[in-house]
Amino acid sequence: MTRPATTAEPTAGPDDARAALHRLRTEVAKAVVGQDPVVTGLVIALLCRGHVLLEGVPGVAKTLLIRTVATALDLDSKRVQFTPDLMPGDVTGSLIFDPRTAAFTFREGPVFTNLLLADEINRTPPKTQSALLEVMEERQVSVEGARRPLPDPFIVAATQNPVEYEGTYPLPEAQLDRFLLKLTVPLPNRDEELGVLRAHHAGFDPRDLGAAGVRPVADAADLAAAREAVGRVHVAEPVLGYIVDLCRATRATPALELGASPRGATGLLSTAKAWAWLAGRDHVTPDDVKATARPTLRHRLRLRPEVELEGVGVDAVLDTVLATVPTPR
Repeated sequence: MTRPATTAEPTAGPDDARAALHRLRTEVAKAVVGQDPVVTGLVIALLCRGHVLLEGVPGVAKTLLIRTVATALDLDSKRVQFTPDLMPGDVTGSLIFDPRTAAFTFREGPVFTNLLLADEINRTPPKTQSALLEVMEERQVSVEGARRPLPDPFIVAATQNPVEYEGTYPLPEAQLDRFLLKLTVPLPNRDEELGVLRAHHAGFDPRDLGAAGVRPVADAADLAAAREAVGRVHVAEPVLGYIVDLCRATRATPALELGASPRGATGLLSTAKAWAWLAGRDHVTPDDVKATARPTLRHRLRLRPEVELEGVGVDAVLDTVLATVPTPR
């Protein structure tokens, strides 16, 4: 059942909230093996009220990961499989005529949830993509002039398949820029994959998280307290300048034809503050900025075609930028 569209009041203290969010990794590991960085990225997105683009080949437990995180945070979640025939109303909701009352009533779409998994977002036409992205930005659905706010918290975790492009509608850069983070979901290493097989051999059922022992370890109140604490994290003027210099350097890098926008700079500020708070600090260091630069900026950059043909990736270009921009002391 969809939770009410209200903002949770912070009833937990910031230290308790931080401890609860750290327990999340252990809880998620009961069902998903070896994806701690992705779990941390999802937590940062929730703290920053941002959306996440997940990229990984099929079969690396992206759907299971979202469901497990939602269960461990006691949040409502829904999944939409994006297809070429999906219409905007199938995502946002629509007015339905009720012959018994001779009136139109609004039927909520799957966006009325806390954690929405938009599976293979690049398989649906731009019209439906735009409807979802508008909801992501406005956090409400408007039908016939009536505004319907979404629940809080609300984030979208959209997936893309990096190896299959036939019949897809790639998101343009202006839409990619709306996502706070792009997280790469890697294949497990040998030991992790053995752990997956042992769990399934022992009877693990990914459709029954309760049987796997996954329990809520945090809730919306913890997230509200954490968000307030993240907002109070101090950022010194030199660190602000460092964030700006990094983003401006991407615009001047010959390997890129599109650098990070000012929205990218504000996103990097938010994610660095959340990273610092999760690490137990009340201030942001340059290392916090470096730690979050790749997932926050990689999808906002576009390589020049000749550089891409040489096999150079966006992360490699970002590594060069991070190595060349002077770090404040």
